[in-house]
Amino acid sequence: MQGVVVLDAANGKDGSSNPARPPPSSRPLPARLLLFAVLATGSLAAVLLLLGSGAGGLASPVLPRLDALSAASASRQPPPCADDDRGGGGGGAGLERWTRPPASAWHNMTDEELMWAASWRPAVRRYPYRRTPKVAFMFLTRGPLPLAPLWERFFAGAGGRKLYSVYVHSTPGYRPEFPPTSVFYRRQVPSQEVRWGESSMVDAERRLLANALLDGGNDRFVLVSESCVPLFAFPVVYAYLTRSRHSFVGAFDDPGPHGRGRYRPALAPEVSRHQWRKGAQWFELHRALAVEVVADARYYPKFRDHCRPPCYVDEHYLPTALSVEAPARIANRSVTWVDWSRGGAHPATFGAGDVDEAFLRRLTTAEQRLGKRPCMYNGQPAEVCFLFARKFAPSALQPLLALAPKLLGYG
Repeated sequence: MQGVVVLDAANGKDGSSNPARPPPSSRPLPARLLLFAVLATGSLAAVLLLLGSGAGGLASPVLPRLDALSAASASRQPPPCADDDRGGGGGGAGLERWTRPPASAWHNMTDEELMWAASWRPAVRRYPYRRTPKVAFMFLTRGPLPLAPLWERFFAGAGGRKLYSVYVHSTPGYRPEFPPTSVFYRRQVPSQEVRWGESSMVDAERRLLANALLDGGNDRFVLVSESCVPLFAFPVVYAYLTRSRHSFVGAFDDPGPHGRGRYRPALAPEVSRHQWRKGAQWFELHRALAVEVVADARYYPKFRDHCRPPCYVDEHYLPTALSVEAPARIANRSVTWVDWSRGGAHPATFGAGDVDEAFLRRLTTAEQRLGKRPCMYNGQPAEVCFLFARKFAPSALQPLLALAPKLLGYG
């Protein structure tokens, strides 16, 4: 992990004067001194160019109750002059090109150019303007978004678009038809074909991350699919994520054939068998980790080239790489609930007949738990473990819309 190094260069002038000597400007510098000055200046410039910065997590108090989450979010609304253009010390037009996101998510960059652009980060940690962190919702889809009406109601609870952004990666050639008032309007990013179980899945995830990183206001990055639904109102989700000290990436050691049995010796020496981890595909990352994932040239090339079915890159790459490089910065759990109780290669899918009050109450009350263990939030047991759930079929939309105002807090 790279830290921020502050160089404090002293002036180095000699305060004394000697009238017997000619003025400094009348004497040329000795050749050795001139050579030393040139080399020192070049070395300092190289150091400044090479040194990066790492942004730490947002230290914050524990959120033990659901009502505390809502209250915290209300206090995090953008300041009234956050976008002022009045000059002085408050920002102005000079910063707008850096702070104002583009109206459309579409661009003409190649993947290589995109990753390069997204991996930039300022060496100065203090923002020179009033920055309100946003949550980037990244939809990895095959095409349509059948649950979009439910998400529209969820985002309506944000009170505007200053607290979130939306990105959609779908099958190349698919052209969604959303009205200009929709949160999904012009939010599709340039995409490539994705095949289940192959590295192209993680390519799409990194592509989504890179596109979202182009907006400097995005601070938390959530990967969801077209079958995901939000389990709480936007203020709760926003407060939960922006006040967390950790990124939500599941990572565990599975000694069986579906865990360590998938390890490939060709991954060494970067990854050894005892470092091999497994986890859910649906992650949430803080900006600092998102930049590191996009810029990763150490682990991902190895996974892309050597982790092939029955080794699945989307289940092993992030859990393993982040467990090695940033174990203290991940929560070792996901915030997306899935049901694997029916067995098989895919989790259970819920349709209209499955969605009722009892089902949604089970997902949104204190009964939420990881197995039989309470989940942890900022080092303390928490009553809220999951913010999203999947997989929901298109037929589940109508009962979800009907029950959301009463049980999910939006709609």
